[in-house]
Amino acid sequence: MVKTIKASESFRFHTRLHLTEMIGLKAANAAQLCEGIREVPGSSIYHHTHRFLQIHQYLSPEPPNDFSYWVAEALGEDELAERLASIDTMQYSTLRDLREKIVSSIDRYLEDNPLSKKRFARAGEEFHFMKSVSFIIPTDYTVDTLNDFAKVLEKITIDSIYFHIFEARLRLEKKTNDFSYWIETAIGDKKLADEISRLDPYTRTMEDLRSVLIKKIKHKIEA
Repeated sequence: MVKTIKASESFRFHTRLHLTEMIGLKAANAAQLCEGIREVPGSSIYHHTHRFLQIHQYLSPEPPNDFSYWVAEALGEDELAERLASIDTMQYSTLRDLREKIVSSIDRYLEDNPLSKKRFARAGEEFHFMKSVSFIIPTDYTVDTLNDFAKVLEKITIDSIYFHIFEARLRLEKKTNDFSYWIETAIGDKKLADEISRLDPYTRTMEDLRSVLIKKIKHKIEA
């Protein structure tokens, strides 16, 4: 008979809605892009590094971020685009650290390629900074055991999974995703929490991520 461990604190699943807003700031070359990245709020950094994931949540692997795409398509700076695309978002637990990495990557490129400061996008192809505004909504699902947790994971929306995996860790600066945090602190299973925390969600579709999470949790229940 499988022993059921009851959590010291219930887990409430949330979901999210988001709106995109224009900031009113644009860039026509790499130097201006870098300055803009320094100035914009963290919600803009989040938007431009996660926009594709929010719109195309069934696709994998992670596409280039908006900055990388623009410098390649509008400026023809393929080397800089590769540097920006290679930044591993999973390595950063705060938007501040991610911003600094993006800025330092552009700065170093401009130091090595000063003529790039004189290369401008054509009129109408400037980079327009935007930001993502999220509205967090509690769902009706509250669980106290891993078994119930797995059952809810099977039917909640991918927007809910997205919120607890992506936004909680990076945008809300919780250091880890909500699932891992609850499993470690309320269930007391650090090993399972670490297994989930080590998953790279940027290389999976949301449905694939759902399946992997359920599989790991069920395996733990049955072990």
